[in-house]
Amino acid sequence: MPDRSLIWETEKAIKTQPNILIVDDIPENLSVLGELLQPTYRVLAANSGRRALQIARGVPAPDLILLDVMMPDMDGYDVLAELRDDPATRGIPVIFVTAMDATEDEERGLDCGAVDYITKPIRPAIVMARVRAQLELKNARDILSDQNAYLEKEVSRRMAENQLIQEVSIHALARLAETRDPETGNHLRRTQEYVRTLATSLQHHSRFAAYLDDRTIAALAQSAPLHDIGKVGIPDHILLKPGKLTPDEWEIMKTHAELGAHAIAQAEADALQPVEFLGIAKEIAHHHHEKWDGSGYPDHLSGDDIPISARLMALADVFDALICARVYKPPMPFDEAHEIIVKGSGSHFDPDIVAAFESEFENFKRIANTWGE
Repeated sequence: MPDRSLIWETEKAIKTQPNILIVDDIPENLSVLGELLQPTYRVLAANSGRRALQIARGVPAPDLILLDVMMPDMDGYDVLAELRDDPATRGIPVIFVTAMDATEDEERGLDCGAVDYITKPIRPAIVMARVRAQLELKNARDILSDQNAYLEKEVSRRMAENQLIQEVSIHALARLAETRDPETGNHLRRTQEYVRTLATSLQHHSRFAAYLDDRTIAALAQSAPLHDIGKVGIPDHILLKPGKLTPDEWEIMKTHAELGAHAIAQAEADALQPVEFLGIAKEIAHHHHEKWDGSGYPDHLSGDDIPISARLMALADVFDALICARVYKPPMPFDEAHEIIVKGSGSHFDPDIVAAFESEFENFKRIANTWGE
């Protein structure tokens, strides 16, 4: 009965032996190289360029290729060119083995991507030393590549984790305002998605393309839930009043825009470096009640003087307020809300943002139904 430990050690040795592919159209040359390398390495052989490419693309792939230059049909330069063009074989180091010993031949081989150049007749000690050196280099590259891949995965994981923590923190802050006004429910989520939808729709519009890149759209959606954070500074008897506010109460209510912007500005000041979404959140909190014609608050900005972020939020916020029930009003049907938004084009809202709203109206309804009260 065979010794299992011996079999295991043999299999282990085979698995750990580097694979070397030798390529030459002359059988005697294959035999010489094979006999030299075989005690130390697992040797694969090919007598043509086409066969060499088949083996190189197989499993397991060679760790190193010793490639003859002068072969019929497909010479070593052509083989090397195909190896380098294929992502699966691009990383396999190739040593040219050739009788051509002119300096220009060696330079051409190295320029084509060979890692070394051995001239015939071969000298065993030279071949073994150069093979060993290239295998050690490949092993070091493989280790570095594995480490880089691990680091990239770890960085991606930590970035995703940080992003999640950031989003949860934003929603927690926004809930400070929303929990004092329990009728709003999923208002944060809906308005966030409305803003994302409008921004994506306008991404290639001539007036918005320079601003609305993918990164900014993500920051806009991230920032949107903080639009009413300033409500934490409004007294309960005004914020929770079931009836219509008096003129004086309304003036106090309007201060939530500046209160929110101030709170976010304080957070920005505490940060060790600029945080993009906080800058956008500050714009939204401060100016989402401005109107296109200048009749809004707190600064009576008009037209393009209103930040794009705030213009997007203005429409999203009003649409959601229209379709949701409040103690002072029932929910409005989608079509009626649509009509009011469209009528506000050029007075309350940026006309191009209203046009985007009209094109995305079905998506607005889907978002409203998905995140309904």
